[in-house]
Amino acid sequence: MSRVPAALILAALLTSPAVFGDDEDVTRIKEQELEEVRERISELKISMDRAAEARDRVTAELQDAEIVIAEKRTRLRALEREREHTERQRDELEQAIAEREVELESEVGELGDQLRAAYMSGNQERLQLLLNQQDPAELGRMMAYYRYLNDYRRDNIELVTTRIRELAELHSQVAAEEARLESIANERYAELSRLDEAQERRRTLLAALQQQLSDEGAEIERLAAEERDLARLIDELRTILSDYPISSEEPFVEHRGRLTWPVAGNLVHDFGEPRVGGRLSWNGVVLEAPRGREVRAVYHGRVAFADWLAGMGLLVIVDHGGGYMSLYGYNETILKSAGDWVAPGDVIATVGDSGGQQRSALYFEIRRGTQPQDPGAWVTRRPGG
Repeated sequence: MSRVPAALILAALLTSPAVFGDDEDVTRIKEQELEEVRERISELKISMDRAAEARDRVTAELQDAEIVIAEKRTRLRALEREREHTERQRDELEQAIAEREVELESEVGELGDQLRAAYMSGNQERLQLLLNQQDPAELGRMMAYYRYLNDYRRDNIELVTTRIRELAELHSQVAAEEARLESIANERYAELSRLDEAQERRRTLLAALQQQLSDEGAEIERLAAEERDLARLIDELRTILSDYPISSEEPFVEHRGRLTWPVAGNLVHDFGEPRVGGRLSWNGVVLEAPRGREVRAVYHGRVAFADWLAGMGLLVIVDHGGGYMSLYGYNETILKSAGDWVAPGDVIATVGDSGGQQRSALYFEIRRGTQPQDPGAWVTRRPGG
């Protein structure tokens, strides 16, 4: 696939006044540039999927099942937000109804007092005023008061009528919100059913995978292959992103020892710790945390990868520039896309157990090039601390 190097794009911007002065053209070129990055990363992912599927059909099926689970959980989370918003709307409407009913009761009471007064006077107020007043000036004042009273009565009737219409409209809106809540509940039930089916499929696949890996040698071979896949992915991402360097006022390397952990959790596997009989070791750390807990970027950068990878599950890789990348694996859902910019503390994913994990946790790693770094030397601050 052909692509436009960043240097050529920059040269075109600097040498063409028409382009340089047109914000829309600059934006269009930036969007084209981003789309190229995404396309090349997508092609890389397809290539790696084919290689993984040729090596292990069960893992390929596990990817499909876990992506479906992530989609269902994302939809359920969106439905929950929608339900909460709808309930707030309904509660506000019901509060408005209560206030309008109090106002209506007061206005109806005032109108009733006026009508009773008119009835007691025989409904001949103007005639009584004419007969009972001898002083023309006094009579003029009384007639003016009468007109004011009559106008007030008419305004009061109109206000009561308006309040009744408002109440009818509010009741109609509440009924609509109640119907929306019922629709959300039905959709949520359907999504939960589909989620259960996907999770059952995942359990079946995990059992098949465990059967395949019952021999220690087979598990070591699989883990080694997954590590090679990850190293290849990072190496090719560096090549893809080399035309689009990241500049920052403070380079990533200057924040060594001052970063904040991406999630609050318990350390269950540390960097360099032996795994599978001591023939392999952990290249990052595993932090046990509740499913759905927010995972946050540790520093400024651009999302280089946001997809499923064998052994890592739903994985986010952030390029921080200077050859440094941070990796966040085992996620339940991914909330960013390749090419997105992130700042320290931005939520990029939620904790899960994807990649065939047995418990909910976050896998976190820092690399310089393809060389893993000890996260403990870089990250010292607890989340929220």
